[in-house]
Amino acid sequence: MALPPLVHYATVAEYSSHYERVYCRGNIQTFDGIRVYFGVGKFGHMFYESTARDGRKDVFSPVRAQRIDWIKATLEHPTAALFEGWDKASRRYDATRRVAVVYEDFVVVVAMGLKQDGSLKANFVTCYQADSSIGKIRSSPIWSRAACLRLLGGGL
Repeated sequence: MALPPLVHYATVAEYSSHYERVYCRGNIQTFDGIRVYFGVGKFGHMFYESTARDGRKDVFSPVRAQRIDWIKATLEHPTAALFEGWDKASRRYDATRRVAVVYEDFVVVVAMGLKQDGSLKANFVTCYQADSSIGKIRSSPIWSRAACLRLLGGGL
């Protein structure tokens, strides 16, 4: 499966503009029709990393930012592998979190919710290259729309 091309800009502002135009103001839908919403404030979380490994993301990562178009491509890909996300707090899998994998070990995580009409919507949580954790992710339970809707209290 061909990788989406890497995006090369000269400045952080250009990547930020691309993110806001495509993701925040765009209409991104998963291949199975779920609208995904992106907050402007997620840019730093997505494209910065910690130099001190203390969790505080303090330096822009061109390597991460170059994969900006992989997010949309992963969400829209009809053969994406879909898994339940892990909830650290409760130490269990959560069917309202959906992890999509298509390209290499690149994962996109969204949190599901319900629209007023009872259909699913999603909020972008994170994306990353899951080098060391991809085996665990790929052995997670397969994501189920029905299980997700049951947990959220919605119906089909």
